[in-house]
This record gives sequence, structure tokens and C-alpha cells, in this order.
Amino acid sequence: MKVVLFCGGLGTRLREHSDTIPKPLVSIGYRPILWHLMRYYAHFGHKEFVLALGYRGDLIREYFLNYREEMTNDFTLEQGGENTLHSEDTRGWKITFVDTGLHSNIGQRLLRVRKYVEDDEMFLANYADGLSDVPIDRQIRDFRASNAIASFVAVRSSQSFHAVQMDPGGAVINMGAMPDQALWINGGFLALRRDIFSHINEGEELVEKPFSRLIAQRRLSAFRWEGFWQCMDTFKDKISFDRMEAQGKCPWMVWQSPAPSRRD
Repeated sequence: MKVVLFCGGLGTRLREHSDTIPKPLVSIGYRPILWHLMRYYAHFGHKEFVLALGYRGDLIREYFLNYREEMTNDFTLEQGGENTLHSEDTRGWKITFVDTGLHSNIGQRLLRVRKYVEDDEMFLANYADGLSDVPIDRQIRDFRASNAIASFVAVRSSQSFHAVQMDPGGAVINMGAMPDQALWINGGFLALRRDIFSHINEGEELVEKPFSRLIAQRRLSAFRWEGFWQCMDTFKDKISFDRMEAQGKCPWMVWQSPAPSRRD
């Protein structure tokens, strides 16, 4: 399946890290978070990507145009000869770069890339700032078996805020950390049928009116996942990702495990 990745946001909450690097290029270890996400999809056999670009899309284009496997993989250098790579990360990848506008929302960006995916009955899509170990092959299997037009991964919030429940008079009846509450949020990792384009009007944000229409028709589904999920919204999140990478505790690196037995 083709994978649409929304790479156009301004990433204002990460400006503490950089004023010029777009969020998808913020690094985790040696590689940008966008690479980690694409490597995740490639592990499941989905290697055809459509990048919906916006803010500093030129830097994302430049990153892949100048990508060198030798910079992050083991290789042998023979003086006067060719380099011998001992592993390759991006073999078989096909990437389409699409300028979808500086200030477009997610729904608009999806409409801008429509011509690159609408020939397929189904395609995948995701924000470019979150990582997970969700078994996307299982999500796709369940989605195929349903009559839903869109599916997303529902996850527990990883925020450190405390959620509060109160009665009409203001008395607190429950309070606890967000991850411990009976609250699920949209974690991205979308599976979509091409019929989705019939439910989006120009200018609409995807998860607002279009998803509301699907909810009314009972054609929006959620794949619950209580495993690892984390997004990179703030500089604190980047530090958390860097710490996991330095310790070698990276649940999203499913490609370091045996390949799945079947691919959708």
C-alpha cells in the first residue's frame, strides 16, 4: 500500500530545538523521525511513500536527494574502489514529493495528493511526528474486513497531566494521571479507502467535519493499541526519544525483530 505522510506543519512547539528544521527532520540519534517512521512502514512491506510537504519542504527534499547509506550503516572503504555496504535501509523505497502548501491543514494536504493515491482502493496515511510499535498488519486486516471508510489507531495519552472529573457543583469525584484514565486519543496511523475523498470538502480539517460525517454513518473505526506510542510535540519529547535511542530501548524499531509472516 502507498503511505501518505503529512510533513508540512510548522512545528512551533519545537522551536526551542530549532527555528529552521521542520519537525519531520528532527533527529532521533543519527536519523530524523521521518526516517524512523518510513522504516517502520517498510518493515511491513509498505515502501511507496507520498510526502505531503509544506514548511521547509526543501530541506526534506534535500535530505533524501543527498541520502547516503554510508553515513548511518556499516561499510567497507576500498581506496581506489567502490564502497561496500554491509546493510541498506532504503532499498526498494519509492518516494513522491508533493508541495501541499505552507498553511494547509491535514484535510487540504490529503486533497492535494489525491491524484497519487486514488487509483488504489486503500492507502495508509500518518502524521510525521509520532512513532509506535502497533502491528499495522493487524489493523489493515481488520479494516479490510469492515465497511469502514477510515480507521485510526486509538492510544492512551502519554501526557503527564492529571485528568479531573467533577460533579455539576464542582466537587472533584476523580483525579488521576492521563495514561491511567479511560481515555483514548487519535494516535494517527490511518488506513483509508479512496471513498474518503467524497467526504472531504475544500478547506476542511480531516478529523473534524469529514470524520464527523463518517461517525454519523458508522463508517469510522478505531484500532485500540495499548503498546508503545509517543509523539514528538515538544523539546521534552525529543529528549525522551534521544534517551530511549541512547539506551537502545526503542520499541518502535520493529524492524530489529523478525519480519512479519504475512504482508498486506
